[in-house]
Amino acid sequence: MRQPADALRIGVLNLMHDKLDTRARFLRVLEGQGINVAITFYYPKDHYKGRSVPPEVAKYARPLELAEVKKLDGFIVTGAPLERLSFTEITYSDELHELFSCLEKYQIEQLYVCWGAMAALNYFYGIEKYLLAQKVFGVYPQEILAPSKLLYGLKDGFLAPHARYADIDLAQVSQRRELQISANSSTGHAFLIEAKKAHQTFLFSHLEYGRQALEKEYQREVAAYPDQKAHLARPTYASQVPRFSWGKAQQLFFKNWLTLIATRKKAKNVIKN
Repeated sequence: MRQPADALRIGVLNLMHDKLDTRARFLRVLEGQGINVAITFYYPKDHYKGRSVPPEVAKYARPLELAEVKKLDGFIVTGAPLERLSFTEITYSDELHELFSCLEKYQIEQLYVCWGAMAALNYFYGIEKYLLAQKVFGVYPQEILAPSKLLYGLKDGFLAPHARYADIDLAQVSQRRELQISANSSTGHAFLIEAKKAHQTFLFSHLEYGRQALEKEYQREVAAYPDQKAHLARPTYASQVPRFSWGKAQQLFFKNWLTLIATRKKAKNVIKN
């Protein structure tokens, strides 16, 4: 299908284990904001080195090519189930670093989600991650700590889902003048960190998740580790009614992010002309 000439070109590096569900989620949250977007999904080539790309991946995603990436208006690096591994253990870390460098060089608007945010903060600013005593897993209120265009329309205490086994060192973040901690979770974990001058946003919540995503994640873990079922945390919901209590935050955040890209793209075009 031919995209409108004024569509925002968004790339998504899909690193999640449930790739088809993740693709559907990002299509929904990006295409449902009343802003023309053209979305391309990518996979890291090094992840499949020496083996065939799974058909469901090859059908819906393209191999990561920096020559294409540098022409985009915005780029998302998703989360990945890799929090318990060190960054040096990631098989495609070199390819990921080349992507980060390309996005920085061409000043493409960047959104890093969950593990993607941990990896990018470590690469750009040397921020370390650490393992949590127990997985942070559920829907919690968020505390707004600084003004942010991405949180426009949201009030202190808005709800958002978290699902991860690690977090980043917020004390290190606070020492970096280039970074702003825009919001944290009521659990004390990171929610949103922004670079003050670079085009970088680090989101630690899976705001793209739909109504059933947390429960599906729990069931996947139970199936993968049946002997550990008694020790696997179930998602905690701050509000039972409605269950999809982060819907407003999801809608506003992604609309604000796309609006930011559109505004900056327009400004660039004015300068060029």
